[in-house]
Amino acid sequence: MPVLEMPSASMVALALTQAFLMVLLAPLVTGFSRVIRAKMHSRQGPGLLQDYRDIIKLLRRQEVAPATAGIIFFIMPVVLMITMLLIGMALPTVTNESPFPIAGDVITDIYLFAIFRFFFSLSGLDSGSMFAGVGSSRELTLGVLVEPILMLSIFTMALIAGTSDLGLISSHMATQPWVAPGATVLAGIACAFVVFIEMGKLPFDCAEAEQELQEGPVTEYAGSGLAMVKLGLGLKQLVVAQLFIAIFIPFGKATELTFSSLTIATVILLAKLFVLFLLAGLVENSVARTRFIKTHHLTWVGFGVAVLGFIFYLTGL
Repeated sequence: MPVLEMPSASMVALALTQAFLMVLLAPLVTGFSRVIRAKMHSRQGPGLLQDYRDIIKLLRRQEVAPATAGIIFFIMPVVLMITMLLIGMALPTVTNESPFPIAGDVITDIYLFAIFRFFFSLSGLDSGSMFAGVGSSRELTLGVLVEPILMLSIFTMALIAGTSDLGLISSHMATQPWVAPGATVLAGIACAFVVFIEMGKLPFDCAEAEQELQEGPVTEYAGSGLAMVKLGLGLKQLVVAQLFIAIFIPFGKATELTFSSLTIATVILLAKLFVLFLLAGLVENSVARTRFIKTHHLTWVGFGVAVLGFIFYLTGL
């Protein structure tokens, strides 16, 4: 079993810079999605920077909590930020290797996503609010339906690359994309399906509405706690999008740690994110709402595609 090497100082600096930029960009991508929705609905809507103003305003307000709230309720916003930042630091977004390989294993990242959902759901129950509890139960149900698709699609790619290291998977896909092309395409479709759901898009969710599935547990939050939760949810959208890009669209990365190479790779990454969030916004606003009890009909299709991709890998297609 190979010994995990500690990252160099330059890679740690890149990982921290990468995480910091993700935090700065998170309100921008959520604002971009709101702008697309407004334009497609033929209304003016909020501005592109409205989420920045909302978060700053919430940080200045007093934090209020229910009298029955426990410790989980108060630590949940911090847990959301920490888990997403750990994954964000490890993603090989602009380089061919993970800048923070300690958290750059797909199994570790799946556990971090699970911790995010667990604390997010448990905080709704811990608040003592019946409404937040309903949102928590729905969030857990969605996790049961969606997480197997994510795990199977990513594990298929790990089997194709022969490693569970994100950086090595990304490098393998960048240099040998022709290995098991059928399995790769099907796994990519299944993973894109999960990314769309994890972004809180219709018909699975409406992330702007507190009465909906994703933000149900947020009902009792206010002030700085609500600001951190909203920032954490926006950061999650950015992280899952970059996870998909790192595995299935790993092209245009820097081959060396120079300022010019990293700058070009960052510009290419931003272009990929723009296209990805634009497509997600167009798809979201082109579909109708559906009842939550029918969600499993759609997720079973995604799971079927993921299983088919795994079968294609076993058959060498």
